[in-house]
Amino acid sequence: MAKVDMETVFLVSSAGTGFFYINRKNKRKFKGEGKLKIMKYDPIARKHVLFEEKKLSRLKKKWKPESMVAVSKANA
Repeated sequence: MAKVDMETVFLVSSAGTGFFYINRKNKRKFKGEGKLKIMKYDPIARKHVLFEEKKLSRLKKKWKPESMVAVSKANA
């Protein structure tokens, strides 16, 4: 089976709260289109706002896959 080219993207709130969602998008399907924009719920602002695809700096990336957390706990 062939692998699908999926890319992990961060959807950052336009309300400026710093809240973000993590989403995967197909590189082949969205080829040539602009950045992903979705209306989603921001729990900090407590309303639906526009979330835009952006790159987060390394300091703001707090998300780790569960597999990485399990490996780091096993090594400790």
